[in-house]
Amino acid sequence: MHQLLVIALGGSLGAISRFWVANSIYGVFGREFPHGTLFINVSGSFLMGFLTELLLQRFPIAVEYRAAILVGFLGAYTTFSSFALETYFLIDQGAYFKALANAFLSVVLCVGAVWIGLVWARTFFDGSQISLTTHEQAYVTLIMGWACVFALAIGISLVATLTGWPSNVQRVAHVTLLGLTTVIATLWMTFKLTSMDSELGELFTLFSLNGLFAGSAIWTATQLGNWICKQYLSP
Repeated sequence: MHQLLVIALGGSLGAISRFWVANSIYGVFGREFPHGTLFINVSGSFLMGFLTELLLQRFPIAVEYRAAILVGFLGAYTTFSSFALETYFLIDQGAYFKALANAFLSVVLCVGAVWIGLVWARTFFDGSQISLTTHEQAYVTLIMGWACVFALAIGISLVATLTGWPSNVQRVAHVTLLGLTTVIATLWMTFKLTSMDSELGELFTLFSLNGLFAGSAIWTATQLGNWICKQYLSP
């Protein structure tokens, strides 16, 4: 009974936190895209990985309190049902690319956030340095490259809005960035990951996934750049 009570308490705090954080995100970015739910799930995934390592390996605590945090608080804080519902609404409204971007980014970013949380907790609290394998180094470099592409897409959006680029010029810039990013990322993973086979089907799948992720990242960065211009740079 005591364990159920602390889980219920953790769940109530998690639900309240989710409501407050999500509404704050929507208040800033609007509801044209489910930014709030995406942020909730990504931040919750990071905390799940980070706290799981801490509470199970580094600083073990009583089972009921661990359950209150991991099952109660984080279980109520994150929400897969809201993600599914909002993605369906985007499809129902005909916003197929937004729906695809939301689904893809949610899966990739949440899994990545769990991994980052686990690695950070393992290395930060025992004072050791992160020792990455060749594959992990390749993925870290790839993630840094995606971050640069995201920042570049924001910059293109800001420059295009402030200088009044024609719409066709903006499209050319975005398509060029999309193509270069997809090709470079595919080549990088092909040559750096020794487990990759050079079969046509596998290369096509890798190329398609990189293109999908690049399109999602560029679209999200463009929306963010437009919002920055509207909020802070418009006369």
